[in-house]
Amino acid sequence: MKLRRFDQNPIITRALDPSLGNNIDGPSLIRVPDWVPDPLGRYYLYFAHHQGSFIRLAYADDLRGPWKIHAPGVLNVQDSTCTDHVASPDVHVDHSRRRIRMYFHGVAFPSTGPTDGHEHRFGEAGRWIGTQRTKLALSRDGLSFQARDEVLGASYFRVFQWEHRTYALAMPGVFYRSRDGITGFEPGPILFPASFRHCAVHVSGSRLHVFFTRAGDCPESILHTAIDLRPDWQAWTPGPITTVMRPERDYEGAHLPWRASERGPVFEPVAQLRDPAIFVEDGRAYLLYAAAGEQAIGMARIDLPG
Repeated sequence: MKLRRFDQNPIITRALDPSLGNNIDGPSLIRVPDWVPDPLGRYYLYFAHHQGSFIRLAYADDLRGPWKIHAPGVLNVQDSTCTDHVASPDVHVDHSRRRIRMYFHGVAFPSTGPTDGHEHRFGEAGRWIGTQRTKLALSRDGLSFQARDEVLGASYFRVFQWEHRTYALAMPGVFYRSRDGITGFEPGPILFPASFRHCAVHVSGSRLHVFFTRAGDCPESILHTAIDLRPDWQAWTPGPITTVMRPERDYEGAHLPWRASERGPVFEPVAQLRDPAIFVEDGRAYLLYAAAGEQAIGMARIDLPG
């Protein structure tokens, strides 16, 4: 799979604005629709701090930058119907309703109280899911979001459309589906091992391309597999797994020792790539990722297989 990193990488670093803090992860990129009045820029790049109190936002008129930070961010934890933090934005433009959807996660249940029990579906990975869940927030302009109360599923949703339904792939490798993408997500098959961390998804024809990383890899790298979507979803099967990208640049931590990664946040540079995201515009595909663990965001042109 041919991949070309941007010469301008990393496009997002902590040095851009003090509001970013000491952790950068979870990119999700959209082209701002024409029906949004007075946008900050042509592109909105949403991302997170692993323990952040709000979703971060950068904007630019060119994918290669320069990117500027909207310091207030979007969706504060106080307005999210969650507690503790908000993270892992997955943002989609709904042109038919002129709305922008942002799937995100936060702490949905008190640490000392009962949960919905959903975490018990996942065996050893259940302790990493714990009280965190995905919810949905809606916006007319991509800046002001209204969060909904409903719990949709486990953390780290990446959403795609297939045969008039909305599907999501979440950590640790579990699929969900909904008739409208807003409510009533039902859990489905778990197709990946408990080490499955963050992913990106893209539908091409009847194939789902899945880019993901695994906790415990040395070094943690971006992997790829494909799934034939034509069978019933309970019969979906991932194909062969290949490595798409390893840490090869200093800003990706390539000069640092290679060590097996661990679950949870990382606040210092390490030789790891995390949090892949796919953006497609005018037939061209781009891969975004968190670099040096959770220190920066890079982007690359990628030639997706058919």
